[in-house]
Amino acid sequence: MEINKGILLESGTNELEMVEFSIGQNKFGINVIKVKEIINPVAITQIPHSHQNVEGIIELRGEVLPVVNVAAALGFPPSANPELDKFIVAEFNKQKVVFHVHSVTQIHRISWDQIEKPSDMYQGTDSQVIGVVKINSEMVLLLDFEKIVVEINPDSGINVGQIKKLGKRERSSKKLVVAEDSPLLRKLLSDTLGEAGYEQVEFFENGRDALSYLESVIEAGKDVADVVQLVITDIEMPQMDGHHLTKRIKDDSQLAKLPVIIFSSLITDDLRHKGQMVGADGQVSKPEIAELVLLIDELIL
Repeated sequence: MEINKGILLESGTNELEMVEFSIGQNKFGINVIKVKEIINPVAITQIPHSHQNVEGIIELRGEVLPVVNVAAALGFPPSANPELDKFIVAEFNKQKVVFHVHSVTQIHRISWDQIEKPSDMYQGTDSQVIGVVKINSEMVLLLDFEKIVVEINPDSGINVGQIKKLGKRERSSKKLVVAEDSPLLRKLLSDTLGEAGYEQVEFFENGRDALSYLESVIEAGKDVADVVQLVITDIEMPQMDGHHLTKRIKDDSQLAKLPVIIFSSLITDDLRHKGQMVGADGQVSKPEIAELVLLIDELIL
């Protein structure tokens, strides 16, 4: 099954297309942008002493790719009907991964404002769920695939060591606004940006809250440039995504000069044009934190 990513031609609409799949009786979703194709399962070569959530590797068109058992990663039982299982071939964070799921049902076009942030009451600190959306009277959970991969391979995440190589820096007079829905990544960004000398960082869980903050600065009669020097945003966030946030900033005459960097696992050569269409001043793929810091320096120093 080939995935057509040309359906959403316009960037910044605050919409996404989501592939719905199942693990047991539970419905989950993955952003179409991450998906290269969906295939029937093929023979897997097991790797001795591999991570418990990694089934092994497969060869696909000359590439050797790891296969992640999503049921195992979520703590769910194996498939009751393995003949219906599917492999979702995904690409993000500059790497390709195959996700073994129990079935793939359909693709939904939805708005990010339909996706609710998981409640702290049931989410827990180790949850892989980043959003909940109600579709046809059923709950579909949007999974944090980046976290699933980082738990298997911690080296694929943000590395503070990259920043230490830049040496001692003084950036305490600069204030940054960061829109990032993942608590884990907010903590890592706080640590790494602090290490880089950027001690004044205001974090928001989604683009809507970040935009509200910027608009409140204007409403208070302040010059935004005196309060905030730069915005960093993820793309995938409940309520308002990073592309729409960037578009709203660049379409506002009082905010337009504020530099915006999109820092996301979805920055690829094929998708970079989406950030350009909404006026982003820079785009950096996670987890390249050193590249992000150098771009911040370039834009505001």
